[in-house]
Amino acid sequence: MAATAPPSPLIPSPTPPETASLRNPIFARIRIAYSSDAPHLHKLIYQLAAYHRRTHLFSSTESSLSATLSNSQPFQSTTVFLLEVSPTPFPDVPVGYEPPITRILNLDLPIVDPESQEFNSGGEAVVVGFVLFYPNYGILLGKAGFHIEGIYVRECYRKKGFGKMLLSAVAAQAVKMGYGQVEWVVFSSNVNAIGFYKKMGAEFHDQTTICRLACDALLVQV
Repeated sequence: MAATAPPSPLIPSPTPPETASLRNPIFARIRIAYSSDAPHLHKLIYQLAAYHRRTHLFSSTESSLSATLSNSQPFQSTTVFLLEVSPTPFPDVPVGYEPPITRILNLDLPIVDPESQEFNSGGEAVVVGFVLFYPNYGILLGKAGFHIEGIYVRECYRKKGFGKMLLSAVAAQAVKMGYGQVEWVVFSSNVNAIGFYKKMGAEFHDQTTICRLACDALLVQV
């Protein structure tokens, strides 16, 4: 009796190279915020105030934010970059809008977002954070720059590179416009943020103090 031929070896199905190494991919997009984004931005700014225990100073409203975003020309006045994520690719931006910055991140574990419904921005997209900035001028440097008034990433998305994405987006825009600096203020008690900024190469000026006229102190000057 003839011997039975051995079974053919199993050949695994090829995996597309672009997804072979992605365990938990997430699509990220940084885009300019518009007046319709005011509700999400308002919630984010409140969370930022709560993080720094400054809610007693919080008087911003959705209406004031909407008016600011409606009347501000991007990069020439107050500008907000909004960071969104989605489990699927984002659709193309309509013609006439500033092109967004997009990335694909490969995470070790999926992100559990308890506020995903509250921060849903359409489809499967979720708002993760923001950075608000405006032009200033370095008189010693002799060049214009950007001042970052606030940057924030929601808690469950921290330590995954999103904060660096936001800062890098502002820095890239400054370079694109021929500006010479990007600056911001950090609380001395925020050691995690200080360490993060140092890793990015930020300089620290310990001999300066912030001065501000606001509310009644501002009005009495008139």
